[in-house]
Amino acid sequence: MNTTTKTTTENAQKLEAAYASVSDLYRGKTDDLYAACREMRKTTRVYEGDFIAKFLGVPTNAGLQTRPTYAVFQYQDVMNVLKDANTFTSGFILEGMGKVWDGLMILGMDGEAHRKVRALLQPAFMPENVNKWRPKIDRVAREDFIMPLLPDKKADLMEMGLNFPVRAMYALVGFPEDNPDQYNQYAVWALSMLAANQLDKAKAEEGRRVAAIAVKSLYDALMEQVQRRRAEGATGDDLITRLMNAEYEGHKLDDHEVATFARSLLPAAGETTTRTFSAAMTFLLTIPGLLDRVRNDRNLVPKLIDEAVRFEPSSTFKVRETSADVQIGDVTIPKGSFVQCMVASANRDESAFENPDVFDIDRRQKPSFGFGFGPHMCIGQFVAKLELNCAINGILDLMPNVRLDPEQPAPKIEGAHLRGAKSVHVIWD
Repeated sequence: MNTTTKTTTENAQKLEAAYASVSDLYRGKTDDLYAACREMRKTTRVYEGDFIAKFLGVPTNAGLQTRPTYAVFQYQDVMNVLKDANTFTSGFILEGMGKVWDGLMILGMDGEAHRKVRALLQPAFMPENVNKWRPKIDRVAREDFIMPLLPDKKADLMEMGLNFPVRAMYALVGFPEDNPDQYNQYAVWALSMLAANQLDKAKAEEGRRVAAIAVKSLYDALMEQVQRRRAEGATGDDLITRLMNAEYEGHKLDDHEVATFARSLLPAAGETTTRTFSAAMTFLLTIPGLLDRVRNDRNLVPKLIDEAVRFEPSSTFKVRETSADVQIGDVTIPKGSFVQCMVASANRDESAFENPDVFDIDRRQKPSFGFGFGPHMCIGQFVAKLELNCAINGILDLMPNVRLDPEQPAPKIEGAHLRGAKSVHVIWD
């Protein structure tokens, strides 16, 4: 094994280990998430206490757990909280894990500052602009990931599911495409940023140290690309160049802001797409008749993706902080409290969705909360959906009669917070 191959293998293993570490950190202590939420919807409109810590056993807001905490479960309550960014704010994120982000983290911004930054960043992520990236994403999916698998006629699709979104997103950001090994290292850093959010206090200090190193390393790598684009005249169509050229109310981002905002978008860019891919492929391959329908009618692929996001959101809750005393039902929530919005519960609320515990791509479309909702709705959702669309269509086109491998365990979606399947073993003709 030559040095380059050895390094590539080592970085690929590091990426797998980092992804597994994040999955373990947020796995929690129950796989009966939906039953717990269903019971709460019936009996307890507002839970007074830290529902996530008590029932799910996963970290939420490292170092900030002393604040009064409440949880909501019903569809309308979750929607009302997420859409009212004035009353239910996100700035606390910059007090916890966000401390290492120089304050330039869109998820932790509120009010006018958030509005202006969102207006600057949003155009680069709208469908009409994202769709210009389709040929590149499709080529990466097919040529770099699917076609090399074809001779073996068997694979764990999650090897592709983990690496493809990383390769695609980092190519779109503007990193050189001739060194895919670097993507693995960048993705390891992106995932390592999540290490700061530890439930175990004994691990919190080390987690913050690892996260700080990762944040700095990825920033340096991005800044190098930003400065290169600036020197070249910023004429490309990659994300870095789009951010450099963005302008709103006479303001443009400087190099530090471009690098920092690009960095803040990357931790979820691969990881959440990976988990949604695992869910979509699990349902496609396990629900009788669904695979043939989608293979024969590719207009159903977006519906498959949307239903996977509803039925198995990759992140099962969102947290907000109250800026004033708030009344929900018969519970008064004081100013400065955390409100845990149980997305997984709202997405299966019987009052909003008919037969909510059935995976049904034919259901009438209405908002679900897998990508969030309101002012802080995931800015990269259209990129994620395009990546998933290209990957699923590529598999259906290039893997004839793809099906689950009967000699391997069937895929299982699990996790109390970050949900997904570890493996999706398939064979094809």
